[in-house]
Amino acid sequence: MPFVKVAALVDVPAGSMMEVHHGEARIAVCNIEGQLHAIDGVCPHRQGPLAHGALHGTMVVCPWHAWEFDCVTGQNDYDPRLVQRKYSVKAEDGHILVDLD
Repeated sequence: MPFVKVAALVDVPAGSMMEVHHGEARIAVCNIEGQLHAIDGVCPHRQGPLAHGALHGTMVVCPWHAWEFDCVTGQNDYDPRLVQRKYSVKAEDGHILVDLD
């Protein structure tokens, strides 16, 4: 699948994240010092909305039960075998595009 436009770049300034939707997919898009990252936005613990939580450095903290995932690697902070799906993401012409393949 080609890259899909999901948001305007200005909507995700450095040090922030947002949830984007495409079909059934919920994706947490993070801007870490100008570098975009995207992971599955649903916490595997109780299906909490990861992008509605906190962003501490590269760590996305689920708002429901504080499970943490690194948005660069997708890994859980406690159990590195637990990994959120990563998506390729890029900025182009002021928009954020995610490869949903």
